[in-house]
Amino acid sequence: MKLFQLHRALSQRARLSIGVMSFVLPIALWSIVSYVPAVWHPQVLITDPGSADYLQVEMRMDRAAFDAEVADAKAEDRAPPQGIASNPIYLPSPDEVATAFYRSFTTPPPTQDGVWLHQSLWHSIKIIFWGFVISSIIGVPLGVLCGTYAAIARLFEPFTEFFRYLPAPAFGALAVAILGIYDGPKITIIVIGTLFQQILIIANTTRKLDIALVEAALTLGTKNSQLLRRVVLPAILPDLYRDQRILLGWAWTYLIVAELIGTTSGITWFITQQARYQHFPNVYAAIIMIGILGLGTDMILAQLSRRLFPWDRSLAKTG
Repeated sequence: MKLFQLHRALSQRARLSIGVMSFVLPIALWSIVSYVPAVWHPQVLITDPGSADYLQVEMRMDRAAFDAEVADAKAEDRAPPQGIASNPIYLPSPDEVATAFYRSFTTPPPTQDGVWLHQSLWHSIKIIFWGFVISSIIGVPLGVLCGTYAAIARLFEPFTEFFRYLPAPAFGALAVAILGIYDGPKITIIVIGTLFQQILIIANTTRKLDIALVEAALTLGTKNSQLLRRVVLPAILPDLYRDQRILLGWAWTYLIVAELIGTTSGITWFITQQARYQHFPNVYAAIIMIGILGLGTDMILAQLSRRLFPWDRSLAKTG
């Protein structure tokens, strides 16, 4: 097939169609599991408890236990319970999640101290922003310097390699002791989780610079002190930009862990509260919203990169 030719660039139509299918297929599988009882549906949703006084309408129970109760009721000439095949409460159907998604933006919180989904998201976005900005202010220059000068790399990279294996959540208690229980520790966890990876990735990207560009610049009279600003940085900018897009995704990954530290706000708090009361459609809606925000941000950055770096040929193949 032409679509699977090695290094073949896809047409705009093919990219759009395949991209849509990447979402359609999981949703279709989810729908099959949700709406086709023969596929899974290990539980029964009670519609009529019959003579079983311990059962209630809309209560879920395992199919084997339900079948046993029906058999006992018939054997004792009692009214058997009735129900419909159902999945566990933690796996809502797509229409339930879609409804919860809509209501989370249109229906006020049920409790006075509750927060809207968009308020929780905005709080988390601010944490992501400051954590990633602080990480980039330190990590980008240091990564470029490590990739350019061997002496600086030897000074910083051994410790960076050591520190990147330390799990960022392990510093949660220390961050709380130093910075308190509010947003400071959360931002710190994101910084720790992304900074050291950022230094190493950007250093590796900088080392991939074509040495012929440096030699040509020196031949044309560029001073050694000007190479970093006039040759290295302009040459690696497209790849550096792509690295930052990937690392921003890592920051979102660390967000949930970071917000578990004394959380009373943010998207993690919203998810935790909804799960506590078994409002799992709201949990799925919040998780999907995180994905939409992350993907939307990445798509915007990808489009922006085409304007910032029109000479970068790789943008024709990837977003």
